[in-house]
Amino acid sequence: YHNPTELVFGKGQIARLSKLIPADRRIMITFGGGSVKRNGVYDQVVRALEGRDFVEFWGIEPNPSVETLRKAVALGKERGVDFLLAVGGGSVIDGTKLVAAGLLYDGDPWELVLKGQASQTVPLATVLTMSATGSEMNNGAVISRYETKEKYAFYGNYPVFSILDPETLFSLP
Repeated sequence: YHNPTELVFGKGQIARLSKLIPADRRIMITFGGGSVKRNGVYDQVVRALEGRDFVEFWGIEPNPSVETLRKAVALGKERGVDFLLAVGGGSVIDGTKLVAAGLLYDGDPWELVLKGQASQTVPLATVLTMSATGSEMNNGAVISRYETKEKYAFYGNYPVFSILDPETLFSLP
C-alpha cells in the first residue's frame, strides 16, 4: 500500500499554503456553495495566498456535475491555470480531480469520465472542510451528468498534499 498524498495536519496549517504551493504556479481555487465564507476558512485561504496569482471558481455542487465542471475547465484554460486547490468536502475535491484532468485534455471532460481515468493532470491539493469520503487522500471521484442522469467513478491523480486543520472539522453540516 502506498499513499503519495502529504497529509498536513494541525491547527493553523492553512497559513502554510503559500509555502506548500510552488511560487511560479497559477492557481485556481475551487469551492462549493459558500459555507467556507461563513466559517472563516475562505478568509484563511485568501490571507495565506496573499500576493499569489489565483482565480476562484464557485459552485461545485454535491454529486458534482460535468455540466458545472466544464465551466471550471474553461475558466482554468482561459487563465492558464497550472495548479488547483480544492477547498471543501468530498464533492468539491472529486470535481476538482476531473478539472485537473480536463485542463490537459482537448475534448469534453465527460469523455475522461467514460474512460474511467486520466493519467495526466495538473497538480492539485486540498483544504478539507468536511471529513467523509477520504477524497482528500485518494485518486477516486464520482462525477454525475445531470442531462442524462448518469453517474460514474473516475480516477485521476492523488492530491499533492491535503491540509486537515481540526478547527475546520469541528462540526458537520
